[in-house]
Amino acid sequence: MPKDDLVYVGHMPDTARKVADKVASLGRKDFDKDENLRIAVAHLIQVIGEAARRVSPAFRDAHPEIPWEAVVGMRHKVVHDYMNVDDNVVWQTATQEMRALIASLESLIRSRRGPP
Repeated sequence: MPKDDLVYVGHMPDTARKVADKVASLGRKDFDKDENLRIAVAHLIQVIGEAARRVSPAFRDAHPEIPWEAVVGMRHKVVHDYMNVDDNVVWQTATQEMRALIASLESLIRSRRGPP
């Protein structure tokens, strides 16, 4: 049974919103002092990367507006190099890159579904 790329793509903005919501009202000091938050955010970023990794190469190639390589790369970093995950990069990803990723993914999903 072939996988449906849009299932994985649809999961990505849902999870990215969770990341953005978790850090929305916080400052960097709040993030640094809350180990559970740092773990949760890193895990959610990993989940986004795993969903992106499961999207077919053909679909990814057809939609270069999504930074697939960076998203999957972040997943690899969290999973395989977990002892060296840089909290600065996680914070930057969560606070500066999630909203743009959400907007790009939602635009892609709308374009694939067609007009309402």
